[in-house]
Amino acid sequence: MPKKMLLVIDMLNDFMHSEGKLSCGEDAEKIIPFAVAKVSEFVQKECPVVLVKDAHVIDDKEFERFPAHCIKETWGAEVIEELDFLEIYPKAYSVEKQRYSAFYNTSLDEILAKEKPEEIYILGVCTNICVLYTAEELCNRDYKVFVYKEGVASFDSQAHEFALQQMENVLGAEII
Repeated sequence: MPKKMLLVIDMLNDFMHSEGKLSCGEDAEKIIPFAVAKVSEFVQKECPVVLVKDAHVIDDKEFERFPAHCIKETWGAEVIEELDFLEIYPKAYSVEKQRYSAFYNTSLDEILAKEKPEEIYILGVCTNICVLYTAEELCNRDYKVFVYKEGVASFDSQAHEFALQQMENVLGAEII
């Protein structure tokens, strides 16, 4: 059986809840039960889970393009409470990122080198931004990548669909 890893991308209050600063709305709220079920499945099988978290400073350059969101040490930057159980899971990793890709200035490469996954599964938000750019880097590093269609969402439904097509048709990720 191949060694599996799950990346949970930006399932943070500012994206996932209606009162968040950059909410993905109902589409994000709808994926929460699916995401919790998948995370629980990986935990039961004792597979590593990486929580990838947007973590910005107050004057981040990204705020020239998007409203201020996920500012470090605020409610908006916290992982949704439905995934709190990961805090005690010994194979859970946490990666804070300041840009779209989960690789840029993070420890994700080191985690992958340590765990040596053969298959990487992705869920979270935003499909067309952080999910896409992380999947792109994983595929360029020759990982076998799977994206849970029921486990991703965006605030832009057209861009969401485009990103799923790009990940599948251009990057070679499997959309499952």
